[in-house]
Amino acid sequence: MIDGSSLGKWIMLLGLGLVALGGLVWFLGQFISLGRLPGDFSWQKGNVSFYFPLATCIFLSLLLTFLLNLFWRR
Repeated sequence: MIDGSSLGKWIMLLGLGLVALGGLVWFLGQFISLGRLPGDFSWQKGNVSFYFPLATCIFLSLLLTFLLNLFWRR
């Protein structure tokens, strides 16, 4: 059973982690144009548009895999 203070600490840590992640995305967004990488597919015809960010998904997957392995493998 999780008591209130322990749950509160986890929520605070999660919030701080989200703030840090948001700051990182904001900072990197000035240098790397995520969503506009070569390999992101965009199709538009008339009023219909389709966008599939394949290269962005692969890049973020590799980045997160590297970071998570870096932190969890001590």
